Amino acid sequence: MRHDPGHVDDLRIITGSANPALAADIAARLNVNLTSLRISRFADQEIHVLINESVRGDDVFVIQPTCTPASENLMELLIILDALKRASPQRVTAVIPYYGYARQERKVKPREPITAKLIADLLTVAGINRLLTVDLHVQSIQGFFNCPVDHLLAGPLLADHFLARGLGGKETVVVSPDVGGVATAKAFADRLHSPLAIIAKRRLEANEVAVMEVIGEVEQETAIMMDDMIDTGGSMVMAAEALVKRGVKEIYVCATHPVLSPGAAQRLEAAPIKEVIVTDTIPLPPENRTPKIKVLSVALLLAEAIRRVHSDTSVSALFEPTWDK
Repeated sequence: MRHDPGHVDDLRIITGSANPALAADIAARLNVNLTSLRISRFADQEIHVLINESVRGDDVFVIQPTCTPASENLMELLIILDALKRASPQRVTAVIPYYGYARQERKVKPREPITAKLIADLLTVAGINRLLTVDLHVQSIQGFFNCPVDHLLAGPLLADHFLARGLGGKETVVVSPDVGGVATAKAFADRLHSPLAIIAKRRLEANEVAVMEVIGEVEQETAIMMDDMIDTGGSMVMAAEALVKRGVKEIYVCATHPVLSPGAAQRLEAAPIKEVIVTDTIPLPPENRTPKIKVLSVALLLAEAIRRVHSDTSVSALFEPTWDK
């Protein structure tokens, strides 16, 4: 499906209620209006959706992260997609900046679900033709879909923020807070031209960890810990304390998705961490806005990806060094 790159008359941006501010910013950068949508509740709180404009033959992008309340936002997304499926658009792309239920992507214990695959199946049945998302918890989730998946990376955006602050090079060490995030942290370290260290930890329960050891040289005075999400903040706080014991003087934390369950922001605020950098894939409620937490926007990244998908041009070129941010 080839579109004129300058022609946006058939480009539709629809948002659910999970992150309307991000959707509005994306639409403004694409110079299109958000398609009118009404979301209401029946008396028993069932979700009702009505798309107020014709989308027949259009290229539709539905922006909805499945963040807290995860089940509500997911169900709302599925109902919007079902409404679109019955409205004859040419193509429907689910733009899910934060893909929820992704932490259960494999069976660890008997009789556990694989929710990341379940969500992929639900989205497929609901009628998506394509998925556009940012920093999946594990990249293998892409294999759960039988449609194209555009997996965007916030790492370059975060790295460029630190470079602009004068952080990076040999004087800064990038720290992966767990072994599973080493590949992502290495790419981040390479962009900063910095060495890499790893926190080896043992997870006692789903949200309880015990830091075991710091692997690598951390004699540098500045460390940047990077992860795909921050939920309780417990891992980051314990890792920061371990780094302080190893002589690190200044610690920064960055993560794409600020899940920040109750108490997490306050836990980070009290920790030996100078600054926490996150993105707006998930909206930050007032109770999580603390002096240490700084939010970078992924609106430009998502808008440019949508523009390229719409015009059938390369999305991977977004991450080439020559792309003008």
